[in-house]
Formats: sequence, structure tokens, C-alpha cells
Amino acid sequence: MAVGKKRLADYGLQSERVLWPDKGPSEFEQELGDIESQLGLTTLEKAIAWSQTRSMWPDTFGLACCAIEMMSIVSSRYDIARFGMEAFRSSPRQADLLIISGRVAQKMAAPIKQIYDQMLEPKWVIAMGACASSGGMFNNYAVVQSVDKIIPVDIYVPGCPPRPEALMEGIIRLHERVQAGVPSAYEVGGVAK
Repeated sequence: MAVGKKRLADYGLQSERVLWPDKGPSEFEQELGDIESQLGLTTLEKAIAWSQTRSMWPDTFGLACCAIEMMSIVSSRYDIARFGMEAFRSSPRQADLLIISGRVAQKMAAPIKQIYDQMLEPKWVIAMGACASSGGMFNNYAVVQSVDKIIPVDIYVPGCPPRPEALMEGIIRLHERVQAGVPSAYEVGGVAK
């Protein structure tokens, strides 16, 4: 589908000379030529969102079998480095994405909350696996029935355990949310009751 060439008046330039209906393209428009298609124009918000998605540093919180699948995404087969996320941080003060993988015991609720509170804003959370998302098959008093009762969660990755491709899909969906300007879960409302 070919896009027709727009005049400056079509871009919102409100000059009297440009708005004359019988005037052809001005000398400036003729000299300008096709420069609009060669320039990258954006807003500051979109540029910041784009840069945030290209520099997310994950903090790993592997609690069970899902952690093995999470560790494999840094291998050459899945290559999370293409998103600029190959450096898994061991300090929450250097990370802005927390990946909770595996079942969360009641004893781990306080450390998870402390690590989440130490992360700098903006921060995002991915709940990886059925256990982190909903308690999984462990419907008892010792396992938290979804990590969103402790901290706000942005993306849920289903599976028991989910494949590395599923986690990559969750990361891509998180990037799409950030670029679309959707606020993170901690900004929207907090934890489930």
C-alpha cells in the first residue's frame, strides 16, 4: 500500500501561505523532498519506554524446579542477551525485574517482600510457573497461594514447569506493556487480597 505524499499543511503547519487550497508545494517543501520518511520522530515518553525495555536487568528468585528453566534462558539456545538482559543481578538494588520461579513457602514471603521493597523504581515482577502464579498442586497451609498476595505481579507465565520459550514470551509481553505505556502493577493497585 503506497502512502501519498503529504503537504506541510497536512502535518498541522498553520501558515496562511500553506493553507491556500490552490497553492502547490512550496519551495521549502520541494527542497525538503522525502526527508520525513528518513527521520525518526518520537515523544520523550516513547523513547524512555523503549530504552527501559532494552535495559531491564532481572533479579532471579528461583525457589524450585522452575528455576532450572529460568536459568536456561541465558544459554545460547534461547539467548536473552538479545534483549539486553543477560546480566542476572544478585542484588535487588541493581535490578528492575524480579522473576519469581517456583513455589513460595510462607517462610519465604517476608524475604520476597524485602527484596521487592529494595528494588528501585520502575520495577516489574514476573510470576513464573503454576506454583508462583496460583500455588499449583500445593493447596496447603505451607505454600502461598499465588505470589500476588505478597507483591504486585505484572506478568504470569503458566506451566509446570514452563518451558524457557514461555518465559521468553512473558518477557516479550512485558516489553510490549512497557512500550505501550501500561503502568506497572505496583503503580496500579498493589497486591491481591
